[in-house]
Amino acid sequence: MRRMPATPCPGAGAAMAAGEGGGGVFAFRDARWEPDPQLEPLPAVRVPQPAPLVLDNGSFQLRLGWACPEGDVPAEPLLCFRSLVARSRGARGGAGVETQVGNDLGSPEPLRWLLRSPFDRNVPVQMELQELLFDHGFQRLGVSSQGCVDHPVVVTEAVCTPLYSRQMLSELLFECYQVPKVSYGVDSLYSFFHNKRQGWPCSGLIVSSGYQCTHILPVLDGRLDAKNCKRINLGGCQAAMYLQRLLQLKYPGHLAAISLSRVEEILHEHSYVAEDYKEEMAKWRSLEYYEENVHKMQLPFSNKLLGSTLTSEEKQERRQQQLRRLQELNARRREEKLQLDQERLDRLLYVQELLEDGQMEQFHKALVELNMDSAEELQSYIHKLSMAVEQTKHRILQAEVSVEVDVVDSKPETPDLDPMGSEQSMDDVESMNEFEPLFAEEQPEPEKPVTTVQPVFNLAEYHQLFIGTERIRVPEIIFQPSLIGEEQAGVAETMQFVLDRYPKEQQQKLVQNVFLTGGNMMYPGMKARIQKELLEMRPFQTSFQVHLASNPVLDAWYGAREWALEYMNREEGWITRKDYEEKGGEYLKEHSTSNVYVPIRLPKQAPRPAETSASSKAVGPAPNSASEQT
Repeated sequence: MRRMPATPCPGAGAAMAAGEGGGGVFAFRDARWEPDPQLEPLPAVRVPQPAPLVLDNGSFQLRLGWACPEGDVPAEPLLCFRSLVARSRGARGGAGVETQVGNDLGSPEPLRWLLRSPFDRNVPVQMELQELLFDHGFQRLGVSSQGCVDHPVVVTEAVCTPLYSRQMLSELLFECYQVPKVSYGVDSLYSFFHNKRQGWPCSGLIVSSGYQCTHILPVLDGRLDAKNCKRINLGGCQAAMYLQRLLQLKYPGHLAAISLSRVEEILHEHSYVAEDYKEEMAKWRSLEYYEENVHKMQLPFSNKLLGSTLTSEEKQERRQQQLRRLQELNARRREEKLQLDQERLDRLLYVQELLEDGQMEQFHKALVELNMDSAEELQSYIHKLSMAVEQTKHRILQAEVSVEVDVVDSKPETPDLDPMGSEQSMDDVESMNEFEPLFAEEQPEPEKPVTTVQPVFNLAEYHQLFIGTERIRVPEIIFQPSLIGEEQAGVAETMQFVLDRYPKEQQQKLVQNVFLTGGNMMYPGMKARIQKELLEMRPFQTSFQVHLASNPVLDAWYGAREWALEYMNREEGWITRKDYEEKGGEYLKEHSTSNVYVPIRLPKQAPRPAETSASSKAVGPAPNSASEQT
């Protein structure tokens, strides 16, 4: 057996440097998701017949594309977006609830949005959210058929999917989208057969680890042995949450800055799997090894310090700006108050004119609407409002004059804090009092020299996250779930458990092709770790082979596309609308990469004793009557 290097995930150059001994300071990219493009309908997917539509319905991403042999159609997924739906927590101004889907979110940390996923573990259960994902995908993909999706659809699903989930998904596709036929297949099996090279055996042991779960799937002679499949409820989601918890406990001062997107960036680009976990942890105890291999993640920060000094000219300019803003605010308030008082005064004067014209009935109705009892009270309100309007006009005029005088006779070294004069209103004085602390602490001191405040500590280092042993502790949870308190078996133990259920000849056949697929298998060092675990569990001098998928993330979609092109004109594996109506939504036509269909068998109810005696009495006389007739 020759050990092959593991294929790193995209952007995992920094993580590869871990095993080779390289540390440094890395800045977060904080890349926002690009909104999904609106693609134009492709004529090649309609002529000569509708091309199959391939959906890799994963709990992390939904990938859509066409299975078309024509060269004009790309042989890759055209849309890839997160399987997330966000709804606004509270709409302002009486607006309706807003919904965003997939990459339109921009990032997984919206402040006023409620994130939801249609998946429970890796099984779709919320069909309302699944419909929103499909709507978004079909619309952006440019499906040109009106009112329906007039294309065969190939959908990936998890191994041993519950019948209820498939029933609801079939109902959604047939009833809502009016698809002509559907095919379901296991994502890891599609990836397995896509990577099948010449000379590969048709049997193998698939280790598939995704966003929510990890599966161990034995394949014998090209068919899935569903009875011996095992699942571990751990994946990339649990690893990201574990890393976020570790870093937030380690750096409580940066609690909000350690977001989910940054944690996923660390996990994808700076983590690796240790071939020997205990030995690797012992290495990290060395200070030299730590300094050489620790990755310092730089959080964004501002160089402006609270104690930085300003020159006297800058202080004077800031005071003038604050004063101008206060003057504009007071002037706007006076104008609004004047407009409101003038409207009320016009209304009262109109009611007074009704009294003078002798229209008593309308006058009394107007008094009731104004909540007044007599004409004297009306006259009193008119007098008060008239005085208020005149005073407001006088203040506005006086303020304009004061501003002009302040502009002409301003003195920079002694700022005037009373531009309105001694006769300004109490409201203006109260507004000015709110700004007194600002003015009091910024008194100019031209005698003292201007000095620069030196920081006591390195501000950049304070905003750095030191990622040391976390780089190997987090991926280790799929081998040791007890690290996060899960009472489950790890990947190595589960593989041993599955192999022990077969005789030695079949065990040897399975370990000759141990296949790794899924996004959570892309850590550097994963393949070497699986080889080490197999070397420990297999008998002495037995051989085995471990293979990593060429593209663990997209190979499931590529395999589904290849299957759709091969079986496009066959009936094998396709569930037609007639099958759906006759056999129900849970019905599955098996094929080489599908689940095993186990129909629901309801047990026959035993008849009640009373019904049994009644039926025997009813049946008993029949022979006698027949004999009597004969």
